[in-house]
Amino acid sequence: MVGIKATAEGDRSETRRQQILEAASECFRRYGFHGASMATISKTAEMSVGHIYHYFENKEAIIGAIVERDVQDVLTLFEDINRSDDILDAMTGRADYGFECHVDTELAALALEIAAEAARNPKVAAIVQEADRVKRRAIMVLLSKGLAARGKVLSNEELEARLEVVACLFEGLSIRTIRNPNLNREMTLSTLRRVLQFTFES
Repeated sequence: MVGIKATAEGDRSETRRQQILEAASECFRRYGFHGASMATISKTAEMSVGHIYHYFENKEAIIGAIVERDVQDVLTLFEDINRSDDILDAMTGRADYGFECHVDTELAALALEIAAEAARNPKVAAIVQEADRVKRRAIMVLLSKGLAARGKVLSNEELEARLEVVACLFEGLSIRTIRNPNLNREMTLSTLRRVLQFTFES
């Protein structure tokens, strides 16, 4: 019974934590990092400010949790790709995941707000830079393995350069979807896949 109770309490705690993250994400999108006060976040989350501080020390900690959630989603995708018979084909084939994330206007607005805050806040900069390192290491492993399966070997410098180009393609979509909300998603994704195939396999 003790174990069941502990599990239930853990589930409730995680539910509340996610509730805070969703509320904070909405507030950051609407008002920006500085405009979204803890009072505003607590009202959106429908819980007291004190309750929020029970889970997160400050707004930087909330951003850290939002970023970590994104990292874990990406790593889960990479694990799935790693189980594929042809990793390079799988990486190109699953481009729709990253594409949809970056052309979602709400997710794009949140990502750009976090990036803007990272440009002026060293604590947030450290959070996003570490997340980027984790994702880059993981995709470097995938890409190296996929290339090796085809008898190709690239230097780390060449791999990193290609990954930077790929990152620019995906992250640039967040800006493009705000500047041009009517972009042709089907044709853009198709073109993106061809560019990725060339970048990964040439």
